[in-house]
Amino acid sequence: MIAHYPYLIVGGGMTADAAVRAIRSIDENKAIGIISEEPYPPYLRPPLSKGLWKGRPVQRIWCRTESKKADLFLGETALALDLSNRRLYTDKEKTYSFEKLLIATGGRPRTLPFKDQSIIYYRNLADYYKLREITERAEHFGIIGGGFIGTEIASCLCELGKKVSMIFLEEGIGRRIFPLELSLRLNAFFEQKGVRLYPNQSVKDYRKEGDKEIIVSSTGQELVFDCVVAGLGIIPNVELAKEAGIKVENGIVVNEYLQTSCEGVYAAGDVANFYCPPLGKRLRVEHEDNARKMGECAGKAMAGNPLVYEHIPSFYSDFFNFSYESVGIADGNLPVISFWNADSSKGVLYYHDSSKLMGVLLWNIPGKVPEARALLSEGVAADPQVLSHRISLD
Repeated sequence: MIAHYPYLIVGGGMTADAAVRAIRSIDENKAIGIISEEPYPPYLRPPLSKGLWKGRPVQRIWCRTESKKADLFLGETALALDLSNRRLYTDKEKTYSFEKLLIATGGRPRTLPFKDQSIIYYRNLADYYKLREITERAEHFGIIGGGFIGTEIASCLCELGKKVSMIFLEEGIGRRIFPLELSLRLNAFFEQKGVRLYPNQSVKDYRKEGDKEIIVSSTGQELVFDCVVAGLGIIPNVELAKEAGIKVENGIVVNEYLQTSCEGVYAAGDVANFYCPPLGKRLRVEHEDNARKMGECAGKAMAGNPLVYEHIPSFYSDFFNFSYESVGIADGNLPVISFWNADSSKGVLYYHDSSKLMGVLLWNIPGKVPEARALLSEGVAADPQVLSHRISLD
């Protein structure tokens, strides 16, 4: 038997939830189906490395997508698309037909090529439950990666009183986002908090001995841990689309309405490669803000109200007593014009390409994202005199 859904969504994350809500704002009645590999209904992902470690109850992360009259098929994997017949096949030997399809398959963690691993590649709710359980008995944790997952998890574990070490390729924490000076300042702060750092190093080998996990660094050091956690970025899940003949290039390529190269098939969230008009370039963004905004835009298009996607994505992170928000492109390799207060506790960093502003990072300055987004929309020149008074440090 074939289950028919006028609106079918593959992927059960925040993008799917946003799409359902957008569809329901236009079409209250037609059936919506969601096929998700995860055993859990849609939930908020950021708390997995933030709030849940600081007392936020798990009950508060659920999106409650089912309240919008959406049918959820959990623990089910989409295997193949037949675009000519508008059908999708899953690992449960089930067939779904559709009129409009949204591919919101997100991505899977990048992994290291070692056999017999117990490394937690931190990504989803199951990973949170697993790591939380391990913290009840383990004391020494190794973190591979100095990006936002690595820094947030290291911070959470430190605040639980655990011994933490970090190993990462770059010279400083968050170097792919932050300029060198800020990145090195974070190194010093993390070390003051008791975190042992191994910068400029990769993982050469890994093995288990009893209940211990051993990492061999590129400098030959053997580091012994009770548990190893990795945050190495993700690989977009494009296989379903690619095998169906949909255009793929660093994600699933979409047009200004988030439609793929196949009419009636949309893509959004971490997996989608889209054009950002204010920045003048194509992007693929792996953060909550973009996931939700793209899901909303795609849902409206599916329901017959297509809008050009012009949103400039933002991102936020919290660790120890620091917080930052970025809008647009925050790339540690770009030139930066920065302004800091007297004790360097608050700052605004403007990323540019030598002529045009490309991104803004707000360091410990809450509530200024709309101002930063407006600046980028204006196409402001990368002029220190012009930028010096645009966003207040207060």
